[in-house]
Amino acid sequence: MAQVVETIDVDVPVTIAYNQWTQFESFPEFLSVVDTIVQVDDVTNHWTVTVGGATREFDTVITEQLPDDRIAWTSTGGEVDHAGVVTFHKLSDTSSRVAVQIDWDPEGFVETAGAALHIPNHAVKKELENFKKYIEAKGIADGAWRGSVDN
Repeated sequence: MAQVVETIDVDVPVTIAYNQWTQFESFPEFLSVVDTIVQVDDVTNHWTVTVGGATREFDTVITEQLPDDRIAWTSTGGEVDHAGVVTFHKLSDTSSRVAVQIDWDPEGFVETAGAALHIPNHAVKKELENFKKYIEAKGIADGAWRGSVDN
């Protein structure tokens, strides 16, 4: 199993960072590998992503969600088998830290080699930098879902 753990500090309050992260259908605005996300219901999302020229589709289910604290998910079907969590940490009244952990099983030689070379870590770091630019430029979230999901 491969794992990515990356963090980024953003100059917005934790509530704004968290609220933006609950707006899954807006992810293509700041995550370059995400083509579309369709939110099926409060906990289920259908993703289409393009990584390294390969387009893949999969579903995720949110397994835990605590406002201003964490969102955890797992894939439930499709072409990508993974699980992850994003956590939100208050640094000050106007800044926060976003931490992402993703665990997955690489498929084939290319993914296994890429994981060994930490290519996914660099990709996630770049995507977090895109999130930082997006949310800091806006200063507000596109919306919010403040409900809880208990595993």
